[in-house]
Amino acid sequence: MEKEAAKTNGNKEVRVWSDGCYDMVHFGHANSLRQAKALGDKLIVGVHTDEEISKHKGPPVFTQEERYKMVRGIKWVDEVVENAPYVTSLETLDKYNCDFCVHGDDITMTADGKDTYQFVKDAKRYKEVSRTAGVSTTDLVGRMLLLTRNHFQQGKHEFSVNKEGSANMGQDSTAKSPWTGCSQFLPTTQKIIQFSDGKSPKPNDKIVYVAGAFDLFHVGHLDFLEKAKSQGDYLIVGLHTDPVVNEYKGSNYPIMNLHERVLSVLACKYVNEVVIGAPYCVDENLIEHFNVDVVCHGQTPIALEDGKIDPYAVPKKQGKFKSLDSGNDMTTEKIVARIINHRIEFETRNIKKEKKEIEAFAALQRAKGIQASG
Repeated sequence: MEKEAAKTNGNKEVRVWSDGCYDMVHFGHANSLRQAKALGDKLIVGVHTDEEISKHKGPPVFTQEERYKMVRGIKWVDEVVENAPYVTSLETLDKYNCDFCVHGDDITMTADGKDTYQFVKDAKRYKEVSRTAGVSTTDLVGRMLLLTRNHFQQGKHEFSVNKEGSANMGQDSTAKSPWTGCSQFLPTTQKIIQFSDGKSPKPNDKIVYVAGAFDLFHVGHLDFLEKAKSQGDYLIVGLHTDPVVNEYKGSNYPIMNLHERVLSVLACKYVNEVVIGAPYCVDENLIEHFNVDVVCHGQTPIALEDGKIDPYAVPKKQGKFKSLDSGNDMTTEKIVARIINHRIEFETRNIKKEKKEIEAFAALQRAKGIQASG
């Protein structure tokens, strides 16, 4: 309703500004941007530099170039502004002809404890959207450092949500932070509908199918999916279940459970449809059901089912298999290695971030108490 009201104001195009670090871009970021886009016509997203993030929050996991590319890959984003200032000012909004700024309902602080959105709040050019409970970069870093498996969805617990203590990593509701201290993502059909474009392939569309874990959705995945989409008109991504991924990747993989991975992939602008819990072997039934014209796989090794069955044997036999080289060798394992190699830095970052959030939350509650008593 707010969007429609804004549109009727002289039929002016409503330009919305959002900004952030967008480190290890996940479905929580995407959901925030989806909500922001719904408040206007065009969504302009500012992304901070590595230097600015390190100064105010601690070291980012992804480089700024990786983060710029990832944000451009989100389906609701119209423009990306690189090197966006950490504190959002009226000058920034005016420079990019934006009507207002949108951010989640958590508080973002500078290194000296100031609200980064205070200027636009004071000018009444600020709107809030609901933060996606249950996911944050802090949470994902914690999963990698602790090598936890409590986020898996499998067997009789496939659709349940588990909570375990997480020491200082802010992984669940037992952690102290009111915003990033949780791991209680509740999957709903409504959320999937919101992320899906809901469009079926046209009669003459060339349909492309790819499958995998797509864990910790990253620039390697993004470049591969762009390349796969270029092979046809309609791209379907099959996502393997958590137990299947764990079987061929081992350790505590996948870092993100199936429901989280579904939303991460659906947020990608190159993806048209997702098969939730796709079979590991691409068989004749799947190819026929989705009317698949070409099946693609990247340069990562193909694990044989039961150690002997090629999961792509059928599409290869049908002449529908194509091996793609996206030119990007990033893998989920390399991201995890970055975290492990800089463990102390990231643990310190998480503790520091949680402390700032607790202080900010306390200040917010005090301010609300003063307003209520006044």
